[in-house]
Amino acid sequence: MSSSKPKPPHTLADHAYGAELEHSHDEDSDHDHDHDHDVGESGPIEENALWQADNITLTSVGIDIGSAGTQVIFSRVRMRRMGEDLSSRYFVVGRDTLYESPVALTPYASEVRIDENAVAKIIEDAYAAAGLHPDSVDTGSVILTGEALRRENAQAIGELIAEIGGEFVCATAGHHMEAMLAAYGSGAAKRSHDEHARILNVDIGGGTTKLAVVVHGEVEQTAALHIGGRLIVVTDGVITRLDPQGAKLAKAAGFKWQLGSKVKPEELDRLTDGLAELLLAAIPQPNKDLYLTEPLADMHGIAGVMFSGGVAEYVYGREERDFGDLGRRLGRAIRKKVDAGRFPWRILPAGECIRATAFGASEYSVQLSGNTVYVSQPGELLPRKNLQVLQPAVSLAGKLEPKKLAQAVAEHFKAFDVVEGDAEVALAFKWKGEPSFERFSAFAQAIKLSLPRTLKQKKPIFLILDGDVAQTVGAILKEDLKLASEVLVLDGISLRDFDYIDLGRIRLPSNTVPVTIKSLVFSQDPRVPHRHPHHHH
Repeated sequence: MSSSKPKPPHTLADHAYGAELEHSHDEDSDHDHDHDHDVGESGPIEENALWQADNITLTSVGIDIGSAGTQVIFSRVRMRRMGEDLSSRYFVVGRDTLYESPVALTPYASEVRIDENAVAKIIEDAYAAAGLHPDSVDTGSVILTGEALRRENAQAIGELIAEIGGEFVCATAGHHMEAMLAAYGSGAAKRSHDEHARILNVDIGGGTTKLAVVVHGEVEQTAALHIGGRLIVVTDGVITRLDPQGAKLAKAAGFKWQLGSKVKPEELDRLTDGLAELLLAAIPQPNKDLYLTEPLADMHGIAGVMFSGGVAEYVYGREERDFGDLGRRLGRAIRKKVDAGRFPWRILPAGECIRATAFGASEYSVQLSGNTVYVSQPGELLPRKNLQVLQPAVSLAGKLEPKKLAQAVAEHFKAFDVVEGDAEVALAFKWKGEPSFERFSAFAQAIKLSLPRTLKQKKPIFLILDGDVAQTVGAILKEDLKLASEVLVLDGISLRDFDYIDLGRIRLPSNTVPVTIKSLVFSQDPRVPHRHPHHHH
């Protein structure tokens, strides 16, 4: 568990405030413009109104409340409208870190509750140190991860912080999602993309260890184990915090510890040495007892391993201090064993360690679009805020098999730790192939099969397609299949996993719905490698 020196707050005098940030495109035009050539001799390009319309700067905040550490990162995100494919989407073209708070120990009020007032204070202090007011922050997210998620007031805390922090997306990351975020934030995804390699990211936090196999910049599979650096805390030789899993692991190592037990340094050394051995053995040869999820299924062809999370600071020797937990001993024991060849793969240089999840999860970009729609009940369905987007890995080309499609949708819900029917989500699909009635009908059947709980509770269905097919699909669902749920289908919008969307009210006479897309922006996003703007300054 480490902390870093706070960086001096930057001035935000150069932040683009004002109406341009709202950018609501109320006039109905396709906004497919690229105006680099329109700038005359009249002054700097940045003062040109057309340039300003295509280039937006946002101030963004990411708050990561983990088992062991809580941290806040402020960034300035530069976005540009690419004007490609008749799309008015904005892409991130640059990012600067404005301020990183020191990593504070996550404050607990008891075994089952996080201390919300103490967390709020950490965040308020970060705003003050960054010289920012919540009103000047355009977008951001709160992520609760690891053991912090298990606390009974986790959801309430996320919501409380979202309230004090300004315009927020609030997500709680389950094990799979956190493993993905860490792999992107650590730099493992970028590295796998650049080197065309399969890389394993091992993120060791305070309560859990998250695994992600990344291939060509995409996270292929994830898993989580119940080993972390802060399951036991010792102050002056006495145990002052003992998570149930900490007690269980200690017992398996031959120690009958409880709160208040006196422990010797050499006993902690023996425990962490055993835990390092256990962890490194359980990754290639899964020990089911340790896993919180299904283990990784396919480990062949891994070119190297990156470590991230608080414990990785010690694996890479970047932190010396001891925070009274198992972190330092565990990290050093892991490094010793990896160097001695006790792990089948080579260790790659460090990327982001303790800040991986906060970077991975911190920045949402806001984008705007509006296209043809099917809306069964505008009054009930719109407006909507913060719908999480899930994009199942299916191909809609060729013959569509409803059962197969429904199975893929169910697996995707599971991968993102979302229970179908509990939360409203927007399902996104890329439409391929001919627009025949037979294929539309099979797709609609698949949607019906894949949302049993949603339909039973008559909750609304939100579908987003990138092809021009919304009205047909909506009509089949509502009129042919006679679904009791209200149905909204938008098309012409390209979304992906980790996006969240806000839907505005229908605009007349164009009959379009404004969609604000809040994309989770990963540092040097490996998934849009060829989207670089052409700079003609």
